[in-house]
Amino acid sequence: MTCKQLSSTHQVPTPPPSEAASPCTPNPSLADGGVTVAVSTAFFPGAQIDSMPADLILASSDVVFFYVHSHKLLSSSNNKFNNLLRVDGGGCFKGGGNDVSGIPLVSVAENSAVLNILLHTLYYMPFSQYTPTLDILLAAVAGLKKYGMQVQEYVTQGTHLFQHLLLHAPLNPLEVYILAGSHDLQGLAVASSAHLLSFQLCNITDEMAQRMGPVYLKRLFFLHLGRIEALKRLLTAPPTAHEPTLTCNFMEQKEMVRAWALAAAYLAWDAKPDLPVSTVRQTMQPLADKLTCASCRQAMSDRIKQLITQWSAVKVAQILAFLKSTGSS
Repeated sequence: MTCKQLSSTHQVPTPPPSEAASPCTPNPSLADGGVTVAVSTAFFPGAQIDSMPADLILASSDVVFFYVHSHKLLSSSNNKFNNLLRVDGGGCFKGGGNDVSGIPLVSVAENSAVLNILLHTLYYMPFSQYTPTLDILLAAVAGLKKYGMQVQEYVTQGTHLFQHLLLHAPLNPLEVYILAGSHDLQGLAVASSAHLLSFQLCNITDEMAQRMGPVYLKRLFFLHLGRIEALKRLLTAPPTAHEPTLTCNFMEQKEMVRAWALAAAYLAWDAKPDLPVSTVRQTMQPLADKLTCASCRQAMSDRIKQLITQWSAVKVAQILAFLKSTGSS
């Protein structure tokens, strides 16, 4: 997170390690103590992010100040921001009486990178410029819950946090799915599950299963098993036989059906939810190439094309079915 440095001395402060710092400016309220602090460049005094002036300072664990609005935090929280804030006569206070230039100061356990994303989320502000890691995003979601926010409201399709989590799904699909399961984020679970088709379910630990919960664990298993069963059903239908001819009678066409059955059994034996279309084509296409009857070759080629189209469609159909199933346990 980019921060401004505020210093009561003429020392050159050390900028936060993760971001570049802006020029130093003196903070009169800290002049007597000779203390150097950093201030968020997004949540600083006078930032045009709310119609009201900031009336609260959140200090991160690495001592970065965020100037925010108590009404924003309190209206979004069902636990008074984890009971760090209290309303008394229309004002916002925190036990201990800490303040900076008359503005209450509240210290939180989160570091500046996490608090930055959490506050951007609460204010519905984009934060792509910070390129947050998955760990930071996960911690921000945990912070939402900790401070009494409705996680489902802030991690839904179209929100900045949802989109950034989804960006990490291709490389870390299980972590994103576990997060979705732990907070019942159906849209995120569906979107991330598309990247879990190659995941070996035997690698799910007890701790992972506990975090995602039994409902989403069951849905993940059903997603895998459902695709495998769908493939087996698609493979059962052989090519359509043509009318017997002088050169290719019914008995000869049975050889084509038998060859299809053997190849289908080979594919089904070690079927995986993420079976590539290329593997299906490479396994089945030689059957057509070896047929001497032109009508049989055409029938076989047509059936292979149909199988590939159907298997490609299962990816979409299964995800849609998974989405519908999220309405029940």
